[in-house]
Amino acid sequence: MDAPEPLEDETRTYPGARRPDRQRRVDANGIGIAVYEWGDPRARPVLLTHGGFDFAATFDLLAPLLADAGLRVVAWDQRGHGSSDHAALYAFEADVRDAAIVLDSISPEPIDVVGHSKGGSVLMQLANALPHRVRSLVNLDGVPSGRNVPDIPDHQRTKLMADDLTARLDHRRRVATLQRKPGTIAELAERRSRMNPRLDRAWLEYLVTIGARRDPDGWRWRIDPAMQMGGFGPWRPEWALMRLPDLGMPVLAVLGLEPELMGWGTRPEDVEPHLPPDGRVVALDHVGHFVHIEQPRLIADLILEHLERAS
Repeated sequence: MDAPEPLEDETRTYPGARRPDRQRRVDANGIGIAVYEWGDPRARPVLLTHGGFDFAATFDLLAPLLADAGLRVVAWDQRGHGSSDHAALYAFEADVRDAAIVLDSISPEPIDVVGHSKGGSVLMQLANALPHRVRSLVNLDGVPSGRNVPDIPDHQRTKLMADDLTARLDHRRRVATLQRKPGTIAELAERRSRMNPRLDRAWLEYLVTIGARRDPDGWRWRIDPAMQMGGFGPWRPEWALMRLPDLGMPVLAVLGLEPELMGWGTRPEDVEPHLPPDGRVVALDHVGHFVHIEQPRLIADLILEHLERAS
């Protein structure tokens, strides 16, 4: 393993990226959640929610554009990610509850929300459960539809749930004392590029200096090694699509059509039959799953147009 890089190499910048103006923490039933804000604290708020194995810094390109347009932009690191606390166990429903707590810390009034990938699915479930708290919703490539929900008897569903829970508990036991593999800034950026092949290497190195910590033996991503895709408990990605028709607020679904490892492969024709009455879908050619990083100005304009329609 190479020695840690010199201290002067810890600082990275990226064109258009801007760190938050304010940072605070909220308590989510004993889990500390790191919350970040850009823009005038008196302005109309919009809540941004990152995807799985990401953190709020992935909005460092998009959030400043929205803040400069006159919005109060709020984002948070989900439990087990970034500067938020780790938890004994993880669940999709826990992320939804955390979202509600962050929402309540912003305003008692309905708020516009924007979610990327898993964050989009979290916000659709939140909007379905608490429609009076969500003014409008933007889903950035977070409408999974790649698989059909299996139609199986109830007794088999129970067995599948038990198998899923057992497998996740076994995984949690195995990784209880593990740490993420250390490396240099360049090495961590290289690892992330395998999941984010379309993103600029300079951007990925910028993320390392925010989303990783420097230990004596190198840098480690600040993501709980116990985390698994889908969290803990019975959850299937395609269930998010089934919630879409029930949403009563204005909904914008943005799809990146360029195939990518982390993407869902969702096409406009998958989403359009499920859109609520006040919903629309925008598909972007030649853009991958991380639409807000590849095309921050375009995504900011789509969000601002959507918020204007929702006013």
